[in-house]
Amino acid sequence: MTPDAPHTVPDTRITFIQTGGTIDKDYPRSQGGYPFEITTPAVDRILASLRPGFEYEVIPLLQKDSLDLTDADRELIFSACRDSPSDRIVITHGTDSILTTTEFLSTIPGKTIVLTGAMRPEWFRDSDAHANLGVAIGAAQTLGSGVYVVMHGRVHPWNEVARDPESGRFIGK
Repeated sequence: MTPDAPHTVPDTRITFIQTGGTIDKDYPRSQGGYPFEITTPAVDRILASLRPGFEYEVIPLLQKDSLDLTDADRELIFSACRDSPSDRIVITHGTDSILTTTEFLSTIPGKTIVLTGAMRPEWFRDSDAHANLGVAIGAAQTLGSGVYVVMHGRVHPWNEVARDPESGRFIGK
């Protein structure tokens, strides 16, 4: 009897797209404009500590608070996803308008697109950014095509999630 052949998983390449939001915020400014800056993607720092076993690229597309995203910005996100050679995409996004963006992206066929963010900036010690990104990476590698939201340790299809106005948590519909 011969041993079973080792289980092989196809190589996975994930494209990470930064759009901004709390996950990427830093608070170095004390005067003028917003009291925060959105600069380098939090994904870069998180992946450096993860030492991932998959190929990836990080695209810093936008660096905005999600309340400031426009339909033109969402068209840019849409185009980046549609035109990406990768069929597995994770988007870091602000939580205030993440659901608007998921609906915008819902017509892209043949891709697994996972949006995630954080309630506290990645720089903060008690941030949920690392956990949310980890779940998003797992979701991007295992789910079929579609658009999903990952927050609070849960994965939701884009059209089966809502935000509870009292707690701010993302919950199934």
